Amino acid sequence: MSTATGTFDGGGVGAGILDRERTIAKAGFNRWLVPPAALCIHLCIGMAYGFSVFWLPLSQAIGVSKPIACTADIGLVGALFTTSCDWKVADLGWIYTLFFVLLGSSAAIWGGWLEKVGPRKAAFVSTMCWCGGLLISAFGIYTHQLWLMWLGSGVIGGIGLGLGYISPVSTLVKWFPDRRGMATGMAIMGFGGGALIGSPLADMLMNYFRTANSVGVWQTFVVMAGIYFVFMMAGTFGYRIPPANWRPEGWTPRATQNAMITSGHVHLKDAHKTPQFWLIWSVLCLNVSAGIGVLGMASPMLQEIFAGSLIGKPEIGFAALDAQQKVQVATIAAAFVGLLSLFNIGGRFFWASLSDKLGRKLTYATFFILGIALYALSPWAAHAGSLALFVTFFCIILSMYGGGFATVPAYLADMFGTQFVGAIHGRLLTAWSTAGIVGPVVVNYIREAQIAAGVPRAQVYDRTMYILAGFLVLGFICNLLVRPVATRWFMKDAEVAALQAKSANTNAATHYGSFGIGKGGFDGTALLAWGVVAIPIAWGVWITLSKSLALFR
Repeated sequence: MSTATGTFDGGGVGAGILDRERTIAKAGFNRWLVPPAALCIHLCIGMAYGFSVFWLPLSQAIGVSKPIACTADIGLVGALFTTSCDWKVADLGWIYTLFFVLLGSSAAIWGGWLEKVGPRKAAFVSTMCWCGGLLISAFGIYTHQLWLMWLGSGVIGGIGLGLGYISPVSTLVKWFPDRRGMATGMAIMGFGGGALIGSPLADMLMNYFRTANSVGVWQTFVVMAGIYFVFMMAGTFGYRIPPANWRPEGWTPRATQNAMITSGHVHLKDAHKTPQFWLIWSVLCLNVSAGIGVLGMASPMLQEIFAGSLIGKPEIGFAALDAQQKVQVATIAAAFVGLLSLFNIGGRFFWASLSDKLGRKLTYATFFILGIALYALSPWAAHAGSLALFVTFFCIILSMYGGGFATVPAYLADMFGTQFVGAIHGRLLTAWSTAGIVGPVVVNYIREAQIAAGVPRAQVYDRTMYILAGFLVLGFICNLLVRPVATRWFMKDAEVAALQAKSANTNAATHYGSFGIGKGGFDGTALLAWGVVAIPIAWGVWITLSKSLALFR
């Protein structure tokens, strides 16, 4: 039964405004309006990366000026329900884990549903989950119930992350068959940039709402939920899908010229049965494991390796720093984290766009070869005391970490076709969930073992860097083994035609070349749409660059 708000049955006659049939573009639609719609979604849900900005204020939500510690007998379960003492940062940190476990699992579970109902309905559900989760968390903070924060942001918000993350992938690949990497890079760049905007915004709001009796976090959640709702709904209703068989004017598929780009389509139920799926899964998992492990420990790593050198006193090791010096060093290390975030974001667009020229397989080979060299050389740069080289190495590494995320949807489209690429990408994101556990565990536990063995703080990361280089060696081998998918896995033409029937509302020839850049490219409407997302991105970049200057003073 269809309603004004749309149904979950995929449509039919009289389909609601959220249904797939209502999102099919009409003649003259500008395809350059779709990436900013995707960015509206990704820039909002990307705040998941920046949630750590709330941990310290929330750890003293009751005490306000200083934490009120719980008694020793209150464990994790007790902390979920207590109203008499403040939460530990470690207990709050579970929300971050829930984010990325739920992101991968929800993308895998509901990816097929997304392909059926279209990106608009998936983005609408994502908006309700992400913004609704923030409001539930705000109530949890107001009533001091940690379990509500876990449920609201961690579980419900995590589901919103998964659906929002994959909602534009299939659509953008179909609108930009000539620039698949660039298109997905533009959108997924937004997920990396969410914290760039959200973290300083949250800090400003918390300072505004802070009083003698409140740390200002629940109010900040409510305001951010409202802002995100407006942006995400704009993105939701900005989505359009092209008619079946549409292609840009003057563009000819390269499948006949490049064996690694197929002209067929593999069904979702068969994709995971192919060796190519699991090889690309391993490629993404190993690349992300190496990068996310470093990203999670970037601040303490720089502080422990360079210590007094960061404040012009190279003779002082980390253990000898006094309290004031540690504050100075931590401030500079925070600038390092900000700089890494910028390269993580920029790398998503740069490498994904470059993959349109190099090909996906060669792009990943570049990630691994260059990454192996940089990880292996980073201990040398550290022992040589070259801060500039060390920072440069890791900025490049993090650009390739982000580039790996942005390039993989195009890699999947090349291998498996575009019919189910969004759902296949959703299943592949379980590699991210796996890497989110493997990478930090390897870095953290090796660091602890090295410290326990009496290794000087400036050297505790040496072995870690060599192990992460080993991860990339394995990734390089997996990527080398990727071959074109065997023809037996591709659907018959009749199967594809039946699936595309709902999108083929008129003769495909009518639509050939009648959309997108062939119809004016960046017209006034497109420029306005891009301005809406470009202004907050530019603000976030400016704030981050300003703080990063401390690294080179």
